[in-house]
Amino acid sequence: MNWQAIYAIYASEMARTRRTLLQSIVAPVISTSLYFVVFGAAIGHRINEIDGVNYGSFIVPGLIMLMLLTQSVSNASFGIYFPKFNGTIYEILSAPISSMEIALGFVGAAATKSILLAFIILATASVFVPVRIDHPIWMLLFLVLTALTFSLFGFIIGVWADGFEKLQLVPLLVVTPLTFLGGSFYSIDMLPPFWQTVTLFNPAVYLISGFRWSFYSIADVNVGISLGMTVVFLLLCLAVTTWIFRTGYRLKH
Repeated sequence: MNWQAIYAIYASEMARTRRTLLQSIVAPVISTSLYFVVFGAAIGHRINEIDGVNYGSFIVPGLIMLMLLTQSVSNASFGIYFPKFNGTIYEILSAPISSMEIALGFVGAAATKSILLAFIILATASVFVPVRIDHPIWMLLFLVLTALTFSLFGFIIGVWADGFEKLQLVPLLVVTPLTFLGGSFYSIDMLPPFWQTVTLFNPAVYLISGFRWSFYSIADVNVGISLGMTVVFLLLCLAVTTWIFRTGYRLKH
């Protein structure tokens, strides 16, 4: 394993975050604060508790997961797209570094940025509402697995995209709507039976439910199923990434 090459890619991507601090860190934190102001003021006083948890506290895991998913996808997709755009990807591909090591560098940096942002948002949320974490180990496990999974997913999108418009297509039209409809701001038990069944086909439900369980020991679906679904999606993304490097899809041609 060429750790020096992995670190070079990782350090380059982390340096890009420092250069775009306002966009990478400040903007998501402000957005999260606005969610608390809007949902807390407009809805919070109408919904006192959900499953024994204050509504403001209830939405914290959903907000963190919303930002984690979108930022993981965006960070990883832009990270690999720019080398394609300016042609430096050919220098990376011709270097003595394997496809796994290239992916580790880009995905590791994107996941690190997303996890750091998640902790900043958690600290920001604690200013507005009381937050407790019943299962910190499980919380960290879900956080890391989700960040890695969706960073890999973003990496795939960055390779697939042939324009800046496509980079935003999946996060805006797929990831964000699925997260909003996956129980970020409500429990799916509040839905009619038919829509509860339909919602279970949304993969974001399992991510948000498992993550919320690590905070308050309440979940819409079994935590084991949530963890299993996360691992399955991670393995699927790994398989697609391996295929991309094996075939050179939109990298070598």
